Amino acid sequence: MTLNDLPADARATVRGVAPASPDLAAGDLRRLAELGFIPGEPVHLLRRGPGGREPLAVRVGDTLFALRRAEALCIEVDPA
Repeated sequence: MTLNDLPADARATVRGVAPASPDLAAGDLRRLAELGFIPGEPVHLLRRGPGGREPLAVRVGDTLFALRRAEALCIEVDPA
């Protein structure tokens, strides 16, 4: 399951970051890990943008991020 599959207000644990979108380069995936999307880290999908689409408001630790769908597709999670 990916972060993009979670419904709004759902919690999960990051399993890893994997290339799943041709729109992202290796540097983008490395950036996600540097931001805190690392295995074992709790994540909370707070809400989605207009119409349930982009951006996704996500909390990792104490930090809030706005992610594109392409980025969320690369973040593998285990639902809580």
